[in-house]
Amino acid sequence: MNAPEPDAVHLRDLARLRRVRDRIDREYARPLDVEALARGAHMSAGHLSREFKRAYGESPYSYLMTRRIERAMALLRRGDMSVTQVCFDVGCASLGTFTTRFTELVGMPPGAYRREHGTAAEGIPPCVAKQVTRPVRARSVRNREAPEPAPSAD
Repeated sequence: MNAPEPDAVHLRDLARLRRVRDRIDREYARPLDVEALARGAHMSAGHLSREFKRAYGESPYSYLMTRRIERAMALLRRGDMSVTQVCFDVGCASLGTFTTRFTELVGMPPGAYRREHGTAAEGIPPCVAKQVTRPVRARSVRNREAPEPAPSAD
């Protein structure tokens, strides 16, 4: 029995990585960890983490947290939920971790964001508001694959 061609293995892995990314997008509010994502993709956690980062420029955990923060921003702009409610609604189990990550990505704590942007998106279609208010760090990587490595000079 012949081993699969390297290109076929790479394409199969890319398809698995896209399914993992899609699962994170769909289930961001559920308890997800790299082990569970890897099991679902029939990969080891280490292999998934390495390949995901190589393909998308960030780890699966970072992608998940950024997705949660994007959703939290939308909920905070509505202004009808507390920061604690938003934290748990987007799937974070720790208010401290949520606040730290939110501050890293958005540049201000969630409470300040809620006060400052509570009505900022009023009258703007949700699809436009989401694009305009996306976390700054996420804009550089989100929805595009990492660049191909430069060919080596052998």
